[in-house]
Amino acid sequence: MITDKELILRLVAAVVLGGLIGLEREAHGRAAGLRTHILVCLGSTLIMLTSIHIYEMYKGVAAVDPARIAAQVVSGIGFLGAGTILRFRASVRGLTTAASLWAVAGLGLAVGSGFYKAAFLTTFLSLIALVFLTGLEKTWIRRDWYRILEIEGAGKLGQLEAIRKILGDYEVEIKDFDFARCKDDKEKTIMSISLKLLTNKYDGDILRDVVKVEGIDGARWK
Repeated sequence: MITDKELILRLVAAVVLGGLIGLEREAHGRAAGLRTHILVCLGSTLIMLTSIHIYEMYKGVAAVDPARIAAQVVSGIGFLGAGTILRFRASVRGLTTAASLWAVAGLGLAVGSGFYKAAFLTTFLSLIALVFLTGLEKTWIRRDWYRILEIEGAGKLGQLEAIRKILGDYEVEIKDFDFARCKDDKEKTIMSISLKLLTNKYDGDILRDVVKVEGIDGARWK
């Protein structure tokens, strides 16, 4: 049987390990942040502990599989992860957070079963992937950048063509665009343009050139 000391140790370890990954997601402003990751890891640890407890109670009396309840976590966490994935025009966001939630659920099961070595090593490697590989991905691997450019102005004729020319000079591809009335001033419009860029180093230059177009009051990256 699991002792009270071991029980507390496993639950606290789940909070710490899940919290470390959640803290990284929280720092990036993700909806599933510190508390969500802690609760997922803690909950899956409790499920694993409950499975072991049931097995200890009924072993030799009935056929009990300690992994049966815990196995449902692996498939069930998909529903929570799917809720963090958002599609906005040309971009998809939340995939990394969904993956981190799935990994944290696995951490909880590992900690709950007392598999500390794998749990701590997985946490360490996950943090490397989330923190340190981000810069490597942006610098060496990632080629395409998907951004939303919001432009506020009077909506004069010919503005879109002028903006197209500016973006073309920076080899930026327009994937989609939309118009909406400005809430504060009904005479003005807000143009949202979904873009595909080869690099993000010209972000400031693009904004500078766009606001020079006649009738445009401001531009920003969303």
